[in-house]
Amino acid sequence: MTGAVLSVSNLKKFYGSTAAVSSISLYLEAGEFLCLVGPDGAGKSTALRLLCGLEKPDSGEIELFGRRIAGFAPELRARIGYLPQNFSLYEDLTVEENLVFFAELYGVSDYRSLIASLLDFTRLEPFRNRLAGQLSGGMKQKLALACTLVHQPEVLLLDEPTTGVDPVSRRDFWQILFRLQRQGKSILMATPYLDEAERASRVAFMLQGRIMACDRPEIIKAEFPARLVEVVSPQSRLLQKELQSWAGSVEVQLFGDRLHLVLAEGFELRALEERLSRLDSEILSLSEISPSLENVFIFLMTREKKA
Repeated sequence: MTGAVLSVSNLKKFYGSTAAVSSISLYLEAGEFLCLVGPDGAGKSTALRLLCGLEKPDSGEIELFGRRIAGFAPELRARIGYLPQNFSLYEDLTVEENLVFFAELYGVSDYRSLIASLLDFTRLEPFRNRLAGQLSGGMKQKLALACTLVHQPEVLLLDEPTTGVDPVSRRDFWQILFRLQRQGKSILMATPYLDEAERASRVAFMLQGRIMACDRPEIIKAEFPARLVEVVSPQSRLLQKELQSWAGSVEVQLFGDRLHLVLAEGFELRALEERLSRLDSEILSLSEISPSLENVFIFLMTREKKA
């Protein structure tokens, strides 16, 4: 935890009897890119709102820039940039006018050169006079990020900024984020996309308000505790139903025409091949593979639900 700019310990948040965040502990180092991954309802948005002071935790501790905090003073908020899922741009203002509004809202002085650099940085310069309501979804997200950056925060908390964005805009958005990281920004981003998490410095898997695992992507995959076999079949769904009766031998994950089988300890590949040969489904190929983050997440989620 050397150089942590943000850390939380045993953070909890309840809405009535429902635990939205259940005792999470997490840290973000200076210049690090940490992805918080989980399905809808996992508690990602609530966690980010707690970390920027929009929600008050029921218990737990938050440290920012090495200082334990009880409240978010204005000078502390100024060092944090928070981009919520539904960022409210003023659609009847132009791109530039939105940036000017947020610069003045944050009390930024001499902001003209800063706005010019942000427009160039996000490739929005050709659209500076376009109304925000006439932008594409991806361009709106880039403008929202630019507005989040206008007060030059050190830590960025981003809540699913690429959800619903086209693939080209997602790629552009990620290039911007990597440039921000190279500039020394510390980024904590919530996302439902595991392919995005592969690019982060570290990944935290979140489910039902809890952190199931947190480490570098390559370490999380290397610590997968079982052998993984990929089976390709034109009757993958039928084969999935047949294999689900093998409880205790394999755990089945469906990916289109492919099945990923997590083998139970002691269940050998030769035994799997023999049992598959006795089924009616056609098998095009069978091979042992290395796990992806998606494999690991599904495995951990299944184990968590069984527990």
